[in-house]
Amino acid sequence: MPLANYGVLAGTLFRHFRDDPDDQGRWFHVHLEVDTPAGRYACAIDVDSKHSSTGVRWKVLTLYPSVLEPVDAPTPGYHDLSPASGSGALDYLRHPALADRPRGLFRRRPPRPWNSGSYLEASQALEPLLVPGREVLVFGEPFDEGLGMHNVHQNQGDPYGSQWWADNGTWQDGATLVRRPDGRYDAFLSRFSTQADATDQDGHPLPA
Repeated sequence: MPLANYGVLAGTLFRHFRDDPDDQGRWFHVHLEVDTPAGRYACAIDVDSKHSSTGVRWKVLTLYPSVLEPVDAPTPGYHDLSPASGSGALDYLRHPALADRPRGLFRRRPPRPWNSGSYLEASQALEPLLVPGREVLVFGEPFDEGLGMHNVHQNQGDPYGSQWWADNGTWQDGATLVRRPDGRYDAFLSRFSTQADATDQDGHPLPA
């Protein structure tokens, strides 16, 4: 089954900070604190996988607000999204503005490859986008308790037998977007190196 809940948080970035790295097998995150009318949200952005020698893969894109409709400028706060095309939900493999192989109006855009590296390199790619006081959109799953967001990364393509297989689903990928002064969004996308590049209608990996 896919994620139990999926949506987007809109608010104003207060600050960000990193986890202290350790060797205990825990995930490494960059943490965002985002102000909304309901209070300050804690958002955990995954930038490392202890199951991979290369950590996560990531890319940074600049997007026009129109490609995010109907959530290009949501009111501040958390909003549930239907995991379907056209709802405002994100899918790294299917959304025409995000997919590796451009389609439709984006077909003339050159492919934008994923970067691979350490948690430090991934953090250094994300952190320049995180300007306090700017509007942010954080796509992912809300915490079961308290104000927060997690699963802010690709949420499909996990291999059979992994603990995340049951969470696979389409149109439920996470991302961190920061609004620039010119109105466009800088977007940070991340995925784990164990996740597939192509998935079926249920978000499970397609045979290689």
